[in-house]
Formats: sequence, C-alpha cells, structure tokens
Amino acid sequence: MSKATVKDRAIDAAFRDVFGIDRVQSISDDVCVSCKKEAREFTDAISQKEYYISGLCQTCQDTVFNR
Repeated sequence: MSKATVKDRAIDAAFRDVFGIDRVQSISDDVCVSCKKEAREFTDAISQKEYYISGLCQTCQDTVFNR
C-alpha cells in the first residue's frame, strides 16, 4: 500500500517528466524516484515524511537539501 501524499495530477506528471518514473508507484515499491535505489531507511521521521512527499531516498534528500 502506497503512503505517497496526494498531489495534483500536474505535479505527478512533472515528477514523471523530470525523473522518468511514477512518484506514487516508486513510493509504493520503496524505490527512490531519482537514483532508483531502494528507499527504506531514513535518519529520522522528518526524512521519512519527505520521502512520501518527494519520493527521494535519504541519500538524495541529503544531496538536494545540502545536509
């Protein structure tokens, strides 16, 4: 069962255009939309929540948010 946050169809279409993968499906499959690697371990609850918003794994979040 997917825990992806609900987005407008245009937002999800933009994710598909940028990353070439469906955000909701990737979250359902525990896969990062960016690097396509497994996304199951996060450093904290906020990072896990961000995954359900963006589909980015911990490593990609750290890169994007300069952590």
